Amino acid sequence: MSQAVLTGGTIWTASMAEDSDLEYVRRTREGDPEAFARLVGRHQNTVYNVAYRFMRDPGRAEDMTQEAFLKAFRLIKGFRGQCAFSTWLYRVTCSVCLTELKRRKRRREVPLSAMGQAQPACSPAPEKADDAERIRRCVAKLPDKYATAVTLYYLQGISYEETAEIMRIPLGTLKTWMHRARKRLKKVVEQELELGEQS
Repeated sequence: MSQAVLTGGTIWTASMAEDSDLEYVRRTREGDPEAFARLVGRHQNTVYNVAYRFMRDPGRAEDMTQEAFLKAFRLIKGFRGQCAFSTWLYRVTCSVCLTELKRRKRRREVPLSAMGQAQPACSPAPEKADDAERIRRCVAKLPDKYATAVTLYYLQGISYEETAEIMRIPLGTLKTWMHRARKRLKKVVEQELELGEQS
């Protein structure tokens, strides 16, 4: 059942929102710059949140948000509507962020531990901050494909189906990766705890 909200006396459903996205996509392809601006306005908060979970820095997340929309604009003619526009945009955003993280890792600018941390709603207690940092370190030690899947599913709250679409893999493959990721993550967390006790 699609979600629905009341806006200006009109029942607005998720399917209606997607229809309107597709209309803006069509108009963008026809050269209407206002149409793409509408898409940006509608999805910029979500794109920023996804970018932040990878970059873990507000300024870098803003940069990646702009880069994601620029890339989406360049690629929009290739969007065929086989998935929701929002899912396609998630995919573009993840691709941009992963490319940037790998580039910076090669240049040793920042550790890959930037991946996988949600933006805190308020300042956490010291012990919770330590736990969050431990989680970041643990996720960073996973192979990229596992780290991406864990970030999307657990930290971004995206369904298995959409996560599989974003990563362009079969649903069965994603389930296998998640099973392996959880096993690896358990071992990494145990190692982190052992190191913490020794220090």
